[in-house]
Amino acid sequence: MNNNQENKFSYTYSAKEQNEIKKIRDKYAPAAEDKMEQLRRLDASVTKKGTLWSIIMGSVGTIVMGGGMSMCMTAPAAYFIPGIVLGIAGMIPVIFAYPLYTHITKKEREKIAPEIIRLTDELMK
Repeated sequence: MNNNQENKFSYTYSAKEQNEIKKIRDKYAPAAEDKMEQLRRLDASVTKKGTLWSIIMGSVGTIVMGGGMSMCMTAPAAYFIPGIVLGIAGMIPVIFAYPLYTHITKKEREKIAPEIIRLTDELMK
C-alpha cells in the first residue's frame, strides 16, 4: 500500500442527517417516562373509572326516562300511568350518576394515594 493512503483520515458529518437518524431512533426506542409524566398520568387515571360508570348510568337513566316520557305523550291513555312510572324509574339512575362518580373517584384516590405521595416527595426534594 501506498504510505499516503495509510495516513489518510476521512470524516463526513451532516447535522441534518444526524437529526433524521435521531428522530427515527426515537420512534423505536422505548419511551422513558420521567417522574412528572408518571405523576400526571396517575392523577388523570383517578377520575377515568368514575367518569365512565357515571356516563353509562346517566345515559341508561336518560334513555329509560325518555321512554317513559314518550309513553306519556304519544301512546294511548292506557300507557300514561306506566309512562310516568317508567319516567320516574329513569330519573333514579340520573340522580345517582354524580354520587356514583364521587364514590368511585374517592376509592380510586385512596388506592393511588401512596404512589402519588411517594412521587411528589421525590420530585419536591
